[in-house]
Amino acid sequence: MYGLYAIGFIAACVIAVLLTPLVKKFAFWVGAVDAPNQRKVHTRIMPRLGGLAIFLAFVGAYFVVSPALDAVNSNAAFGLLLGGLVIVITGALDDRFQLSPKWKLLGQLIAACIVVSFGLKIDLVNIPFGETNLPIGWLSIPITILWIVGVSNAINLIDGLDGLSAGVSGIATTTILILALMMGNVTVILLSVILLGSIVGFMFYNFHPAKIFMGDSGALFLGFALATLSILGFKQAAVVSLLIPIMILGVPLSDTFFAIMRRYVNKLPISAPDKSHLHHCLLQLGFSHRTSVLIIYGIASVFGGSAVICSVFISQDSTWGLIMIIVALFLVMLVGAEAIGIISKSRKPVLNFLQKLIRKPVQSDRMGK
Repeated sequence: MYGLYAIGFIAACVIAVLLTPLVKKFAFWVGAVDAPNQRKVHTRIMPRLGGLAIFLAFVGAYFVVSPALDAVNSNAAFGLLLGGLVIVITGALDDRFQLSPKWKLLGQLIAACIVVSFGLKIDLVNIPFGETNLPIGWLSIPITILWIVGVSNAINLIDGLDGLSAGVSGIATTTILILALMMGNVTVILLSVILLGSIVGFMFYNFHPAKIFMGDSGALFLGFALATLSILGFKQAAVVSLLIPIMILGVPLSDTFFAIMRRYVNKLPISAPDKSHLHHCLLQLGFSHRTSVLIIYGIASVFGGSAVICSVFISQDSTWGLIMIIVALFLVMLVGAEAIGIISKSRKPVLNFLQKLIRKPVQSDRMGK
């Protein structure tokens, strides 16, 4: 069994390595390129459409390995493949023609509806501190669609540095893979392994200095695949709460949340572009391109590790351990966000409050002396 997983990973990686140079030439040929501007970090014209290589490697490796695994849920896998095809086409058209937001959203909604039509939806919400699962009835469909579209766009939003979206997605995929191995979910293990192989193969050309960008075709597909895998992996797992997939995707989701908060604080439209995302803030602090990416990889790894630890606490009914992890992670995330100015460069209420708490004991000691 594990040998087949290894074959799937290697096959996906090799296909991605072989296809990416061809996709690069194709991108130049059709004019799917990314020109530098005031919001971009790169300084030269770069080919896009890298998502085509990732998707084709994913599909190719699946059909290489899946016939040998009887336990694979082919219905769920085909839902991911067909929906993925729609999302990749949508992203590829945007890479070439710069689609309007409404057409991009339409493609994402169609892809999400395809997944739902194959029976993949969030049926239950497991309450970490309760005894039973909470059925959500007809709300399962809109919640599932919202989750898929939201995660797809979150991955797309962090695609601002060489290798950033691919690496963060690879870490999230690895976390899902670890949890699937713990639960023995063969379908999720296989799909995670070949998705990870596709990402690793593409990373040979995408890590700094990048030779090709994944474009919306890649970022939207990776977000779509991660959202779908999180549903497939955790929808029937009574020991895993809704917190786990949120933690797995902590970096893109938190960056999206902070972007919304930042635009609200600055009284800007939510869709207004800016240069204050996490990677922008790290660059403004003086970190190099490569170091900024590695720092975000580290943050993503912390989120992934926390997800695994929390799943263990939930399975062991360790409520206090779960609470401590969640509170600590939230506080560190909030303090870190204010420290780098991702919400506001001037308004830092939490840091100011903590500084006051630290000053009081110091002043008391001086007065006592």
